[in-house]
Amino acid sequence: MAIDLIHPYHDLLGQSGVAAASQEFLETFQKQHGLYFGDRPLCSVLRPRFLSHLQYQFLRHRVRLLCMAFAKAQQAALADDAFRAQFGLTPEEDELARLDPGFACAYPTSRLDAFFVSEDELYFTEFNSETPAGAAYNHALTELFQMLPVMREYQKQFQTYGLATHAGVIQSLLAAYEQWSGNRSKPTICILDWADVPTYSEFKLFERHFHFYGLDAVIADPREVEYTDHRLYARGRAIDLIYKRVLISELIERGGMEHPVIRAVRAGDVCMINPFRCKILFKKASFAVLTDEQNSHLFTSEERAVILAHIPWTRMVAERHTLAPGQTVDGKAHSPKSPQPDPGPKVDLIPFVLANKDRLVLKPNDDYGGKGIVLGWTVDQAAWDAAVQTALQTPYIVQARVNLPKEPFPNWIDDKLVIVDRMVDTDPYILHGQFMDGSLCRISTADLLNVTAGGGSTVPTFVVEKR
Repeated sequence: MAIDLIHPYHDLLGQSGVAAASQEFLETFQKQHGLYFGDRPLCSVLRPRFLSHLQYQFLRHRVRLLCMAFAKAQQAALADDAFRAQFGLTPEEDELARLDPGFACAYPTSRLDAFFVSEDELYFTEFNSETPAGAAYNHALTELFQMLPVMREYQKQFQTYGLATHAGVIQSLLAAYEQWSGNRSKPTICILDWADVPTYSEFKLFERHFHFYGLDAVIADPREVEYTDHRLYARGRAIDLIYKRVLISELIERGGMEHPVIRAVRAGDVCMINPFRCKILFKKASFAVLTDEQNSHLFTSEERAVILAHIPWTRMVAERHTLAPGQTVDGKAHSPKSPQPDPGPKVDLIPFVLANKDRLVLKPNDDYGGKGIVLGWTVDQAAWDAAVQTALQTPYIVQARVNLPKEPFPNWIDDKLVIVDRMVDTDPYILHGQFMDGSLCRISTADLLNVTAGGGSTVPTFVVEKR
């Protein structure tokens, strides 16, 4: 059990001077390396996330199977306009999604967000196939904790394996660019996003990593680029590869369909990763597509089993009848460990959602940072009823509640060691849409685990075994 790996670490922190020295190192390292989200330090606790070897292998195996299911949903969406409509793309997004990106996988770098409710109980709740942030942050925090005084003592008793992620992201970018260009030349890279985003410090980390690997790179705001004579320019440099961190919806909203980036990508004059096609699975409706009974024919029995076991019941909010949570496509009741609305026959969706607020979550189909999410158990019935009406007017999904796991995390506050239970997620990075490569972890005392939303802290993940 992971908890058996935690207590010895906390015992070491309780020794004289260890916690204070570790806190000083934590603060100094983050200041020196710019590990801040906006003006907040990325990490505010003295312990990383620990996974047992069994948890790690279980996670990798389930991620691989889910990747196969997501890939089938993506293929079906590209092959059939009616099927693609289930994802709720805007007309502009739909048009751009049909552009061939020039390489096989539409999301070479991506990230799933999940919760380990227990040792073998795992639920995936979102799929960031567009702009998965945090890989460079995660690498830096992994380095930080490997040097922390308490960790050096802990490693005398336990073997620790950091799950670094930045190198895999860079490898996936270069592999996709090689497919696009047909050669192995080194591209000039533009890290593209708005200059005022709180993740700008991560762009600086990636810029340094690109330079370390001998790659020319520049950070640019979409308002700073120009497209002329079949070349895209950023700050005076001709760009071969865009490492896109700006959201497609924001790029269209602020720059329109004739933005230089869109024109250059359309013409095949620049490679962009992740490409416009990634938007299909980025829509939160992708979870509705996987769990909806009308699509079960797409998947093998093994894939259906892993979807049922690890993806909470999800539907687009609409006037319709559908299977209730916990009901399998063959009509048999399924009883997951995590409490969800009681199994039953097909239900009228909107009355069902209105009557089950304490077991459901509403999420905008396309947003980030926790924006617009309504946790039914945190609001009164009037607020929930109003949220459902909003969801009927604007594309939303409704998803079954997942019990959020908690772990104790230590803080050094007012010269005293304080250990507080925090909710914790597990966010595996995926390369080439096929396999897991590292994992992000966010912790919070609030139900909404999202750093952008102001919730909590980021910590690196280590796989730990007793020596």
